[in-house]
Parts: sequence; structure tokens; C-alpha cells
Amino acid sequence: MIYFAADIHLGAGTPEEQRQCEKRFVAWLDRIAEDAEAVVLLGDLFDFWFEYKRVVPQGCVRTLGKLAELSERGIRVIFFPGNHDMWVGDYLCRECGVEIHLRPEILRLKDRSLFLAHGDNMRVKRGSLLWLMNRCFRSQTLRWLFQRLIHPDAALKFGRWWSGKSRKSHAKEPLKASFTEPLRDYARAHYATHPEVDYYLFGHMHIAVDRLTENPRILHLGCWEEKASYATLNDRGELKLEQLQ
Repeated sequence: MIYFAADIHLGAGTPEEQRQCEKRFVAWLDRIAEDAEAVVLLGDLFDFWFEYKRVVPQGCVRTLGKLAELSERGIRVIFFPGNHDMWVGDYLCRECGVEIHLRPEILRLKDRSLFLAHGDNMRVKRGSLLWLMNRCFRSQTLRWLFQRLIHPDAALKFGRWWSGKSRKSHAKEPLKASFTEPLRDYARAHYATHPEVDYYLFGHMHIAVDRLTENPRILHLGCWEEKASYATLNDRGELKLEQLQ
């Protein structure tokens, strides 16, 4: 079985909320390890993540240890960084065995072609400004300057403030399936030239939407801060949206 999840946002909220979210996520990883061949994390695993050469953010040790354990057991752990954790380096790969994919990609899993992306780093209609901001934040030059000019304590304090501000601004609006329309349009345009794609999977929008009966077949994964959802791909190549109980 292949498992997919997105937008866990570890480190968000109060200390109690942070602990509860991480416990829920690690418990889920424990449970799926019984039959998982791979775990695909489609971005925003962390609410904020930035690596210096010898410094990484404190916390999330239970998650990091569990990911390392899964990898050592032969379970493939695949991570597509999102807009909250785009500044990953080699730490997760080197210490935890995580396979990092910095851009949207088509992967072949269970004899199916899956287009996988967090959903923030593609040029979509009604999102040109956000796409431009994303390109700036993903700039290697900006990252190099950030690492060398700002002390880690200040950088992490700023990053967590910025991430919290971003989440609060989005929380003012009730989540609607219509928020996912730009990604739906992107998938349709992409599918027109890539008809071999069987499924499109996205995170980012914080709402779970099942469009698996449409053409192309699209699945939007929800956010773990409220009603946690995930997806499964079974041995028959069938994709299904699941709700965490």
C-alpha cells in the first residue's frame, strides 16, 4: 500500500496543539507501517523549516525518529516540500533517509502514473502574484543570503511568525472546494499534453476534495490541523481518500 498525506504543519499553534498534532501524526505512521511500501508527504510537513549548514529547527524529534525508522525498515519516504518548508537541505535525506523532490513530478507507483505536487509552486490562473513570490522565496541566492546574514535564532523566530501570520489570515475564510479550482484548471491543461497521467494529487489548499470520478482524476488532500485526511493507493492501482478516525 502507498500512503499520501499533506499539510501536517508540525510546530504550529500552542505547545499543547503542537504535541497533539505530532502524536496523532506519529501514531498514524506507526499504524500504516504494517503494510506501507511508501509514504508520500506532499508538503508543509512542518509549519516552518529552514536549514543552516549545521543547524536545524528544534522539535519534531518523534517525527524525525519515526521517518528514520520507516526508512531503515525499507519503507520509501518521499517528501515534496511545500511553501512552509521549502528551504530543506540534505538533513532529512542524510539523517532520516527521506527522498526529497523539490519540484512537481510524475512518479510511477503501483503501475500508475501520478502527478504529485504540494500545489504552491506551479503557475496557475488567479495566482500569478503568489507564484512570483514563491519563485523569489525558492531562490538559491536569497537562501544563501538568509543563511549568512541572519542568526538562526532570529531566522527561526521570524519564520514562525510569518508562518503563523499566513495561517491566521487564511483561517478567516471558511474552506470551500472552489479554492482548489486553480489547481483543477492546471491539471486539465497538463493532462491535455500528458494523457498518460492516471491521477493528480495536491495539498496546499487545506481542504480535502475528491474528484476521482472526473477526467482527469484529481485528489486534494486536507490539512491535519482540523480534520486529518490521507489517501491510499492499493495493489490494484486504486486511489482512495480516507479520513483519520
